Amino acid sequence: MVAPTKVLVVDDSLTMRALLSGALERIPNVVVVGSADGADEARAMTEQLRPEVITLDVEMPGMSGLEYLAEVMAKRPMPVIMFSTRTEAGAEASVEALRLGAIDCFPKPKVAVAAEFDKILAKLGKRIKAAKGMVVHAVSEVKPAGAAAELDWNGRLLAVGGEASSTQAMFALFAQFPANCPPTVVVQHLGPGLAETLIAKLGEQVAPKVVLAADGMELEQGTIYLAPPGYSHVVVDGWPNGRLKMLSRDPVAGERPSISILFASVAKAAGGEAVGVLLGADGEDGDAGIKALQAAGGYGLVPAETRADGFVLGRRMVSQPVPSDQLGRSILKLCSR
Repeated sequence: MVAPTKVLVVDDSLTMRALLSGALERIPNVVVVGSADGADEARAMTEQLRPEVITLDVEMPGMSGLEYLAEVMAKRPMPVIMFSTRTEAGAEASVEALRLGAIDCFPKPKVAVAAEFDKILAKLGKRIKAAKGMVVHAVSEVKPAGAAAELDWNGRLLAVGGEASSTQAMFALFAQFPANCPPTVVVQHLGPGLAETLIAKLGEQVAPKVVLAADGMELEQGTIYLAPPGYSHVVVDGWPNGRLKMLSRDPVAGERPSISILFASVAKAAGGEAVGVLLGADGEDGDAGIKALQAAGGYGLVPAETRADGFVLGRRMVSQPVPSDQLGRSILKLCSR
C-alpha cells in the first residue's frame, strides 16, 4: 500500500486553513499533518512533521508567502503549491512564485466556503499526488550563463510543453536562447490569467520576442509563442512557412491546450525537421505527442526516468542522456547548421 502524501497548510486565516484542510482530507491518499498561521509556525512544523508538500498563501502579514517560499527553496527545497488572489497583483505574485520554484499556483476562492474549494479539488489533488518525490531546485541552482551567440538556423521547428512546475526551467532555458532562436511554440498548463503576466516577465529577461499565440499567426524565427490556457488547443499548420491554428475541442487528459495535440501537429507538419521538449510533464499529457514526433523522425527531449538531473534525447529507436545544464545548448545544436 502506498503511504499517503503528507501536506502542511500555511495561511494566516483560520477559516481558510480549516476549509483547505477539510478539502484536502477528502482527497484519497492525502493527509494533512498540520496547519500553520505564518512562516514562523510553518518553519517549526516542517522540522517536526516532515511534510512532503506545502500549500502556502501568498499574502501573509510579517514574512510574505513569496519570502517564505524563497527561504524554503534556498534551505530545504520541496514541492510548494501557492494560493493567491484573483487580481493583477495576484497574477504577478503567482508567476514570481512559479519562477522561484513553486509547482503550481491556484486562485483563492472568491468566497470562503467549502463549495468553492470543491471546484479546484480534482486538479489540486492531481498536483499534490504528482508532487510526491518530485525534485525541486532553488532558483539559484538553475540560472543560465547567458544568451547564446546568434543562431545559424537550420530550419527546424521547436515545440515545448510542461506543467506549471516547469516555469523555473522555462526561464532558465529561454534565457539561453539568442534573439534569433528557432520558432518556438509552447504549451504550458497554467492557471487562468497567468499567461499574459508570464509573457511580460519572460520578455524582460530573455532575448527572443515572447508573444501570446493566436489563430493565424505566422511562425517566425526569433519568436516564442505561448498558448493561452483554457480555451482551445494550438496546432501547427504546415511547415516551412507554418501558421498557428486554434482548435475548439474537448480537453485531453484534463488539459486544454494539450501538449500532445501540439506535438502531434508538429510531427505531421514538420516530421524530421522538428524538435520537441517536455519539461517536467507528468506523463498524462505529452507522452503520446512526443512518441508521435519521434515516430515521424523528429527529435524528442524528455526527463530521464532514471535520473533526477537530466533528459533523454531520442529519435526513433536511438537515445542519449542530456544533463539539465546542457539542455539549452543541446536544443540549439539540433536547430543549427
